[in-house]
Amino acid sequence: MTAIKHALQRDIFTPNDERLLSIVNVCKAGKKKRNCFLCATVTTERPVQVNVVKVKKSDKGDFYKRQTAWALRDLAVVDAKDAVKENPEFDLHLDKVYKWVASSTAEKNTFISCIWKLNQRYLRKKIDFVNVSAQLLEESVPSGENQSVAGGDEEAVDEYQELNAREEQDIEIMMEGCEYAISNAEAFAEKLSRELQVLDGANIQSIMASEKQVNILMTLLDEALKEVDQIELKLSSYEEMLQSVKEQMDQISESNHLIHLSNTNNVKLLSEIEFLVNHMDLAKGHIKALQEGDLASSRGIEACTNAADALLQCMNVALRPGHDMLYAVKQQQQRFSDLREQFARRLASHLNNVFVQQGHDQSSTLAQHSIELTLPNHHPFHRDLLRYAKLMEWLKSTDYGKYEGLTKNYMDYLSRLYEREIKDFFEVAKIKMTGTTKEGKKFATLPRKESAVKQETESLHGSSGKLTGSTSSLNKLSVQSSGNRRSQSSSLLDMGNMSASDLDVADRTKFDKIFEQVLSELEPLCLAEQDFISKFFKLQQHQNMGTTTNEAEEMDGGILCRSHNSGVPQAISSEKDMIRQMMIKIFRCIEPELNNLIALGDKIDSFNSLYMLVKMSHHVWTAQNVDPASFLSTTLGNVLVTVKRNFDKCISNQIKQMEEVKISKKSKVGILTFVAEFEEFAALAESIFKNAERRGDLDKAYTKLIRSVFINVEKVANESQKTPRDVVMMENFHRIFATLSRLKISCLEAEKKDAKQKYTDHLQSYVIYSLGQPLEKLNHFFEGVEARVAQGIREEEVSYQLAFNKQELRKVIKEYPGKEVKKGLDNLYKKVDKHLCEEENLLQVVWHSMQDEFIRQYKHFEGLIARCYPGSGVTMEFTIQDILDYCSSIAQSH
Repeated sequence: MTAIKHALQRDIFTPNDERLLSIVNVCKAGKKKRNCFLCATVTTERPVQVNVVKVKKSDKGDFYKRQTAWALRDLAVVDAKDAVKENPEFDLHLDKVYKWVASSTAEKNTFISCIWKLNQRYLRKKIDFVNVSAQLLEESVPSGENQSVAGGDEEAVDEYQELNAREEQDIEIMMEGCEYAISNAEAFAEKLSRELQVLDGANIQSIMASEKQVNILMTLLDEALKEVDQIELKLSSYEEMLQSVKEQMDQISESNHLIHLSNTNNVKLLSEIEFLVNHMDLAKGHIKALQEGDLASSRGIEACTNAADALLQCMNVALRPGHDMLYAVKQQQQRFSDLREQFARRLASHLNNVFVQQGHDQSSTLAQHSIELTLPNHHPFHRDLLRYAKLMEWLKSTDYGKYEGLTKNYMDYLSRLYEREIKDFFEVAKIKMTGTTKEGKKFATLPRKESAVKQETESLHGSSGKLTGSTSSLNKLSVQSSGNRRSQSSSLLDMGNMSASDLDVADRTKFDKIFEQVLSELEPLCLAEQDFISKFFKLQQHQNMGTTTNEAEEMDGGILCRSHNSGVPQAISSEKDMIRQMMIKIFRCIEPELNNLIALGDKIDSFNSLYMLVKMSHHVWTAQNVDPASFLSTTLGNVLVTVKRNFDKCISNQIKQMEEVKISKKSKVGILTFVAEFEEFAALAESIFKNAERRGDLDKAYTKLIRSVFINVEKVANESQKTPRDVVMMENFHRIFATLSRLKISCLEAEKKDAKQKYTDHLQSYVIYSLGQPLEKLNHFFEGVEARVAQGIREEEVSYQLAFNKQELRKVIKEYPGKEVKKGLDNLYKKVDKHLCEEENLLQVVWHSMQDEFIRQYKHFEGLIARCYPGSGVTMEFTIQDILDYCSSIAQSH
């Protein structure tokens, strides 16, 4: 163990400036035994640090390596397991509990004892030693002896001092002079003792010889002390003389300090006065401009603007501590406040007069603009007011109350002005919409007198700006208009030499132009006003504006509400909201007037909602591209919702009319009115929605309408008594297919194929049903033949059946000579002609299909005769060529 201890000291601890005091060979309890060493060490440097180090043998070689180290101060408990019996196990409670088994109990006890001594010497820490024998803890009371036991090795090291180089050299020289020093140490020691005695005797003689010299030295020291006393007396006299000089110099120094302090104070005072004069002195020209400046001329406005900026700089100067206590500063500040109040009052009064004058000036131009469908231009007024923009910014920062009052007055005056202009503008638009045509007659779609139309127009807008009348009345008027359109066609053709559809197209085109002009006039007006408000009132425009009518109504009570304590606006969270609310207040009549105009257009002709939807969608899209936050964009978006509702209502009304259609029981059906109206609607919609932004709305309407058309065509066909069901289905689905093929509506491709299929199926059904009549007995005879064959009778044996023998066949064939067949075909042609309507012109198509079907039946009959009556020589009394000649001559004769 000693060899291992020395090896560990040399290889591991000496390089780290540590000294190994105790070692124990251990292994972990309960696991595969892998031996290692626990070492108790101390550092050689101060302050001393005590560690418990775990050392294990390396797997790659015969050397040891340091694995883990714990500071002794981290040790909480030492558990020896049994204080009486010998037990090599023990536990150390460090960062966790480590269980060890020592190679022997003696090593364990030695190690625990060393730990206890190191704790007593260096740490004085409360470490619990559990299950440890009292003999190991015999040093319970610290003493010098105990400490020497614990640290004996350390003290021995402390007493030992290594020879330096010079001492080693002297010893070597002395030992070289005595060659026998190593071989005979006693002789060498005796020689050293004799030399030491000789040196002691020499020292004593030298001391005795120097006594006389000492006496002489003492005499000299006494004389020196006397000289020192004389010098001290002279220095005392000099000090008394310099004391008066020192007092005078102190007075001079104090005087110089006061002079320097006075100069410093004067410089600082001058600097403060210059600061106040430079920053709080307002030029006389500026004062005169603020008091008497002309606010009507450009030069006067510029002078007032410069003076107001200078006044604001003087009032906002950052005063240094104490300046506000000076009377002159207080007086100047009061003067500035008076000037600000006086100028703000004068500026507010002048701008209020400008606002009022603008209202009077613009009113004089209303009569001129009322003739044409245009809105007055406010650009000159905006241009004149923008000269005051900087003064408004000054007023906003200095007197927010007057700025707020000006803002409210501007909204009050301008809202009344715009309300008059916009209402007159919309009145002109309504008159143009309900005016007379060039022929002097009213719209074909409105079978009412001019006075009734004007009365209806007046009922649409009143002082409240809200629509009157119910939605049902609008729908009723639209249905009545659509229903009376055809009934008035003849009279209109006589009076105006123009078809009803031409009148409808002309009237709708006129309405479209008027509606487009209304929107085109409103758009620049609103954008210009919003831009002016932002620049004149120095407000930042909003990026995402949402407006409601309630907000506009709340503005009537005032634009801002102030807090009693701070005066900060509470109702408006930001300048962006202020722009929004100002625009709502100024143009609060636009949305109701637009809604009135839209309601009137919808009453005039429900199809006008198509024009309005396209135009309104385009203008909303344009406005959002220019400025998504503009008031116009938001208002048009709200109105677009109303237009979309009217469009949906128009579609619903058409579907309702389809469902309520009634047919005459005494006349043939022909092309149903709602099928023709769908064709008219689709053609009109395609012309209106060409390249439109809201094509999706039309596609949805198409889907609803075509579905209703299909359902109601079949419904009418089932109810028809005069016209066969197949004819009704064939003619109407042929018209639907032709319409969809001509217009090429992409979203109705499936319906187009369906319409074609229905038309083809019902044409074939009608042809087959009709052809059963001319050769009825022959048809019944061959149906019986086919029935016998179907029952299992061979075809060549059918002729042996009593009811279907050759004689019966000849009898039936004789009943249908060529003359009778031609007569039957002629009757069939007349009957088909009665069933079909001239409008769709399907007679020749149906007749050609019947000819083909008749020839197909003829060939079928001949085939049955050849198979069932072979060799009988029985043939039909007419040929295929005869059939072709009959059909051709009948068609030409009619």
